[in-house]
Amino acid sequence: MNKRITYQTHGTCSKFIDVEIDENNVIQDVVFVGGCPGNLQGIPALVKGMKAEEVIKRVEGVKCGSKPTSCPDQLAQALRKVLAEA
Repeated sequence: MNKRITYQTHGTCSKFIDVEIDENNVIQDVVFVGGCPGNLQGIPALVKGMKAEEVIKRVEGVKCGSKPTSCPDQLAQALRKVLAEA
């Protein structure tokens, strides 16, 4: 059974991230709501089919300019939340 959450982002242009992972923690879908078009399309295309843990390892802590976070970092936080709820 797939797990899906809507995560409210903090400190980014995007407002929410919808994330769906399967029973093996493989990302099935990622949708960013709000933000720049490149991130809205590029990040989901890169991470679909990857294990959530691997994505967290790769993108957690990524910053956007002088901001302490970024859309990829917020995705890592969303994935941590969905894994914790599993």
